[in-house]
Amino acid sequence: MPRRRKKIGLALGGGGAKGLAHIGVIKALEEAQIPIDFIAGTSMGALVGGWYALDKNIKFLENLFLKISRREDFQPERMIKSGSKTFFQNKSIIEFLNLGFGRKEVGDCEIPFRAVATNVANGDEEILSEGLLCRAVEASIATPIIFSPQKIGEKLLMDGGLANPVPADVVRAMGADVVLAVDVSSRWVNIPQNLAGAKNMYAAILGSFSAIEYQISKHILPEADLVLRPAVTHYTFFDFPRAAEIISAGQSEMKRNLNILRARAGWTKIPPRTLGEAIWRLLSPEV
Repeated sequence: MPRRRKKIGLALGGGGAKGLAHIGVIKALEEAQIPIDFIAGTSMGALVGGWYALDKNIKFLENLFLKISRREDFQPERMIKSGSKTFFQNKSIIEFLNLGFGRKEVGDCEIPFRAVATNVANGDEEILSEGLLCRAVEASIATPIIFSPQKIGEKLLMDGGLANPVPADVVRAMGADVVLAVDVSSRWVNIPQNLAGAKNMYAAILGSFSAIEYQISKHILPEADLVLRPAVTHYTFFDFPRAAEIISAGQSEMKRNLNILRARAGWTKIPPRTLGEAIWRLLSPEV
């Protein structure tokens, strides 16, 4: 009797533009024909994860961000200096999410999906498993001072990174046998003491959030079977114009760890289909 394939769950963390590395991770998994059975995402991880979970069209999302990164009007510094109470106007993000999600609900996703948010009233983690997908993602990405908190039902919700930066435990609870976590931001950040100007003020506040996420994630990441840390720490929260580089970093990190993932999922090695994959196998850690 054939052995049951272990189910793989993907836990995607937040990090603003650094979260575009998740696109590269998913691309590498698709190229290696490794299926994803469950996805849980926080903040940018919820946006990428929810988009892919809905119809498995990662190429569309990649092209969308590459197109946005080339727009001259997409300049974070200019937006900061606009004097808005939040970095982005909520109208713009709603339009962006509606483009991808429309009126689809979380339950409509082809891959079971959960978005993680934080309850403003008490700081509790909120796992969003139903309702409109665009609203769930909008709540998960509502980073304080960047986006306004979002009301779902009777609860006011904000960025999930303040409760669960990389939801490895959430995707485990969904039924994953093997949890692959992608951490792009939960590291200790040295925050400069002498900061002046709007741009630096935002950087300091976001650096503080990263420090909080670092402390929380230390207790959650041990739940994962494999943790990927793409080389994106030198990028900023607002580095969307460098989307191509960040996506590539995520893809490279996943390729380096394909053999490890296969081993932990209990799969026998699959012969490489291309010369490129054969080279990556040679460079990957032995398992």
